[in-house]
Amino acid sequence: MPGGCSRGPAAGDRRLRLARLALVLLGWVSSSSPTSSASSSSSSAPFLASAVSAQPLLPGQCPALCECSEAARTVKCVNRNLTEVPTDLPPYVRNLFLTGNQLAVLPAGALARLPPLAELAALNLSGSRLEEVHAGAFEHLPSLRQLDLSHNPLAVLSPFAFSGSNASMSAPSPLVELILNHIVPPEDERNNRSFEGMVVAALRAGGALHGLHRLELASNHFLYLPRDVVAQLPSLRYLDLSNNSLVSLTYVSFRNLTHLESLHLEDNALKVLHNGTLAELQGLPHVRVFLDNNPWVCDCHMVDMVAWLKETEVVQGKDQLTCAFPEKMRNRVLLELNSADLDCDPILPPSLQTSYVFLGIVLALIGAIFLLVLYLNRKGIKKWMHNIRDACRDHMEGYHYRYEINADPRLTNLSSNSDV
Repeated sequence: MPGGCSRGPAAGDRRLRLARLALVLLGWVSSSSPTSSASSSSSSAPFLASAVSAQPLLPGQCPALCECSEAARTVKCVNRNLTEVPTDLPPYVRNLFLTGNQLAVLPAGALARLPPLAELAALNLSGSRLEEVHAGAFEHLPSLRQLDLSHNPLAVLSPFAFSGSNASMSAPSPLVELILNHIVPPEDERNNRSFEGMVVAALRAGGALHGLHRLELASNHFLYLPRDVVAQLPSLRYLDLSNNSLVSLTYVSFRNLTHLESLHLEDNALKVLHNGTLAELQGLPHVRVFLDNNPWVCDCHMVDMVAWLKETEVVQGKDQLTCAFPEKMRNRVLLELNSADLDCDPILPPSLQTSYVFLGIVLALIGAIFLLVLYLNRKGIKKWMHNIRDACRDHMEGYHYRYEINADPRLTNLSSNSDV
């Protein structure tokens, strides 16, 4: 064994020298026959070109102005004033941040690549000045689970933005979380369209969002919710409608949201919840409802809601809910009210009472002035009335005379003969 070990390195050195000698000879032969080498290189050129063109992006390649981490599978293109989505995104990307840019328009297939971005699971486009999202903008992203379009003035949101350019043929969207907070455009950019209707059309088109678990629609100035806003979202678990301007939930049905766990209605303009809404919320087995900071009107219409609040465990922080109107009930806790406290007496606010008093005084002065004018002109008014009476009397006498002539045939003949 020792001898074998001592001979091993020498044999390896000999093999290395022989290999070097073979490489030198091969190079000499190739240099001595340029025509053959040229022909072989020319024949292999098309193959090399096709191989290079078909070669995918290098794993370590990163778009300009972006930061990439292959270990975290994350690409960040944040606050770079990009006007379009980079075309050279690495195929390993799982989390893509495109926030704080100037994208303006997201066309169909905006992130479609060859090969596709098969691992992209989270896409954040918040605060990128997006104004239009076209149909099929998120097609060919089979693993996309989370999409954030918040803080973009979306004047145009295609009904097929999430379902594909052809909703009848496209597969259901893989989205699980959709964040659309503060996407309301300026008033002059709405093109006379209902913003609420536009958003709802995108949520229900083709039933593509059947698997959606989380939906955030906060801070969008919603005045109302269309009847079927959540009709196509049966898997929803978290719904955020806070910080809008909702006045009522009368026409909204939550009946099919049997998996709903959190419903956020804080900071709206809700005045009362009616029996239909209360029954639907009570029928959801897992839901927690948040109703803070709404201007509750504590009058006779609030009796059923107060009774429901005292019995239910659905509402979180219900002991903090207080009255906003009328003035005598302000800041009173709803749970502490009795039916005797809730009446509908037409109590006007002091400012309105003062206005009515002032209006009464003005009308009384106008009436007094009118009566004074009549008194000062009583003689002229009396003469005018006598003249009218005399004129009416003459007119009636003439009418009576003609009636008597027409009624008596003898007088009629006499009248005709005298005419002859």
